[in-house]
Amino acid sequence: MKSTAAPVKSIPADPAALDPEERMSRDEVEALQLTRLQHTLSYAYERVPLYTQKFDDAGVHPADLKDLADLAKFPYTTKEDLRQTYPFGMFAVPQHQVARIHASSGTTGRPTVVGYTAGDLDRWASLVARSLRASGVKPGYKVHNAYGYGLFTGGLGAHAGAEKLGCTVIPMSGGQTERQIQLIRDFEPDTILCTPTYLLTIADAMRTAGIDPRSTSLRNAVLGAEPWTEEMRHELETALDLDACDIYGLSEVMGPGVAGNAWKPRTARTFGRTISGPKLSTRSMRRGCSTTVNPANLSSPP
Repeated sequence: MKSTAAPVKSIPADPAALDPEERMSRDEVEALQLTRLQHTLSYAYERVPLYTQKFDDAGVHPADLKDLADLAKFPYTTKEDLRQTYPFGMFAVPQHQVARIHASSGTTGRPTVVGYTAGDLDRWASLVARSLRASGVKPGYKVHNAYGYGLFTGGLGAHAGAEKLGCTVIPMSGGQTERQIQLIRDFEPDTILCTPTYLLTIADAMRTAGIDPRSTSLRNAVLGAEPWTEEMRHELETALDLDACDIYGLSEVMGPGVAGNAWKPRTARTFGRTISGPKLSTRSMRRGCSTTVNPANLSSPP
């Protein structure tokens, strides 16, 4: 049953709980981005042979980045670069400093491999926590994580972020739909994390089992790992009586937490903001959500 101890719907994040980066002015954000990009370009140029060659071939040097507009002078990193340096040729630290490895499925070729230092994992968890908080998830919530665990970044990335936020994580992983339903009913989570199509599958299986999907404890869903439409959002919110927000990510750039929807009721302001940086501009106003790009996430020290 829906809990009577708190509102059924999500409530926006307390602005006092925002991270310092979320309180910055646009000028402050861009200054931080520039400082971190300058560090990252130099770090990659000095430690990754591919970047040394690509920058040299393009006739640019990290010192040429004087302002954000200068980023246009630098070559792109492509998936082909990642495949040609498979498996570990893109790593910028010695192997003993790599705490975890994730990889794509490799369905279109060689898997793309990404390594994480302990510092990377901590920053990743913090950014996922920020995205979840913006989507209406609160410390103390029980979070049912139905993203797949393993080499895929979704399961472990979302798990660490929810823990960092102060939530109780139920690490269900994907599949076993009947078991998913049992745990949702027995453990009464506030939030579910999964793909939008899988949440539709869960709702359909509940109906087949004679369970009203709107009767569960779920208040909100943070959904990602695949594209979905405004129509699907409306279908999910209506079917399960919850608020649904998107979370964005890709394994080549950390994983989930690159950006996400900030929840808001129709009559309240959004406690998040859309950040446009070099080569990065996104805005997506939907029923109760607006897209928030993590302001300090273009790059950060190792």
